[in-house]
Amino acid sequence: MALYDFSSLRNGTDVRGIATEGVAGEPVNLTAESVSRIAQAFCLWLCKKLGKTSVTVAVGHDSRVSAPELSRATVSGILNAGGSVRFTGLSTTPSMFMLLKDEQELDCDGSIMLTASHLPFNRNGMKFFTQEGGLESGDVKEVLAIAENDMPIAKEKGVLVEKSYLDAYASSLVEKVRKETGESTPLLGKKILVDAGNGAGGFFVDKVLKPLGANTEGSQFLEPDGTFPNHIPNPENAEAMESVCSAVKAANADFGIIFDTDVDRAGAVDKSGEEINRNRLIALISAILLEEKKGTIVTDSVTSDGLKKFITAKGGKHHRFKRGYKNVINEAIRLNAAGEYTPLAIETSGHAALMENYFLDDGAYLITRLLIALAKAAKEGKSLTDQIATMEMPLEAKEVRLRFKAGVDFKTLGANLIEEFAKRISALAYATAADDNHEGFRANFDETHGDGWILTRMSLHEPIMPVNAESNKQGGVKLILRELYEFLKDYDFLDLTALEKALA
Repeated sequence: MALYDFSSLRNGTDVRGIATEGVAGEPVNLTAESVSRIAQAFCLWLCKKLGKTSVTVAVGHDSRVSAPELSRATVSGILNAGGSVRFTGLSTTPSMFMLLKDEQELDCDGSIMLTASHLPFNRNGMKFFTQEGGLESGDVKEVLAIAENDMPIAKEKGVLVEKSYLDAYASSLVEKVRKETGESTPLLGKKILVDAGNGAGGFFVDKVLKPLGANTEGSQFLEPDGTFPNHIPNPENAEAMESVCSAVKAANADFGIIFDTDVDRAGAVDKSGEEINRNRLIALISAILLEEKKGTIVTDSVTSDGLKKFITAKGGKHHRFKRGYKNVINEAIRLNAAGEYTPLAIETSGHAALMENYFLDDGAYLITRLLIALAKAAKEGKSLTDQIATMEMPLEAKEVRLRFKAGVDFKTLGANLIEEFAKRISALAYATAADDNHEGFRANFDETHGDGWILTRMSLHEPIMPVNAESNKQGGVKLILRELYEFLKDYDFLDLTALEKALA
């Protein structure tokens, strides 16, 4: 029998839990002891994978208040396994992988990043990397299975070395821009501001933008503060995006950047203060990459029809896949392995992974690519967003999240509902199934009955059915959602309150 049960801490390819008290009804379940055991188990798993008796593991963390305690616990777990530690302190998630690929750095076999991405201040978690990339869900399950059972304490422990990697990581981004533009300070004369949301992304100002010549006045919330006092560090959050958009307008900046807590995601703002996010962000980086070489762009399932038309017009192919950044990345890797050139895997959430960068979802690298394009456009007297001026945007867009009532088998019921909804749509003369359904069910409606589309799917982990709809005409989303409501209204195991509000 297992000594512990860590199954509730597994969140796809990560470990996540409540690490800090302070929120009613949310007791701590990611303790220092559990983190230490999981770190020790990761070392044992890595030793077996690599055929080694001991390994060296890098450890970094974001700005969360629980980071100091959990960092000490992680280091302790690695030493208990007989491993050595490279402690990098405040870090970004992408930097913790790039360290493993840097031949000029100390040799590390793997790394652990302590972060819970954009989640509230009381949360924390662990992300794991080997030199091949991030662990898959099955790998994390194996690590937790090891942690749940008795593990011996090594008689001979490794060594602890404290050495940051952010400087070297940032320097690589600076050199990338200089090489591609042919200039030492290609951003001279440009005002570019950063909103780090008090996460780990504040380094980008002093270590990347200023060396490239940018004026960074107006940058905000750069100091690490795990209470996140200003706004959630999340490019998808409306308040956060409004904050950085307002900052760009107030500073009369040429470009704005917003990172999530651990900098694996990013969003941007153009000089008019309009956000470059979701479909517009995907379109922009797609245009940049497709201009260099035509290929396939892999996205999640909720991208717009306008984006698909845009990518096609640029000579590319749009491949919609499942939600979940690892799903999108793994699909792009699969297509590449099959001989289909796929330069980009990207989610509407801002997770962007470029083939040229090991398919690592790296917000700072994404922004670096945009800065190169910005500098080149400026030399030609153009604006960065001129490249996406032709993309059609929907007139209306809406997401509602329908929650299953407690105690029901939501996975089975949800799958059945989606299947029945697909049958209902197939019987309609004015709606058709989309030709690229890889997740849930997506249907297109003709001009009279909504002039848009709807996607119904199941959440990866929660008893929720997210519904996305877009329309090219005023009132179209309501027409489309009404079709779904008429289908769902007789099912009493689903709470339709959110849908009813959308139709009000």
